[in-house]
Amino acid sequence: MNSPAPLDSLHHIAIQVKDIAESVSWYRETFACEIAYQDSTWAMLKFANTNLALVLPNQHPTHLGFSCPTASQHGELKTHRDGTRSIYISDPSGNAVELMDPESL
Repeated sequence: MNSPAPLDSLHHIAIQVKDIAESVSWYRETFACEIAYQDSTWAMLKFANTNLALVLPNQHPTHLGFSCPTASQHGELKTHRDGTRSIYISDPSGNAVELMDPESL
């Protein structure tokens, strides 16, 4: 009997906010989470089951980020400030999807 292939992993959900520091403070006061990364233009908050990216509207789109072993098959990966490598694509409805190289996570 063949074992099913492992399921892909959602790495993060990115939402747009007006102010990174204010939003980080609100999420930290409201929920039990840790700051994985923060600067003036975006932050990554770590929760037990996924991560939440807080982004500014002029910096990043609202998107879903997946750990994807085949990310490089969709085009050239970009290296980001936090050292992760990924590419943005769109689903059939035009939603932004970030495919992240798991080796850079």
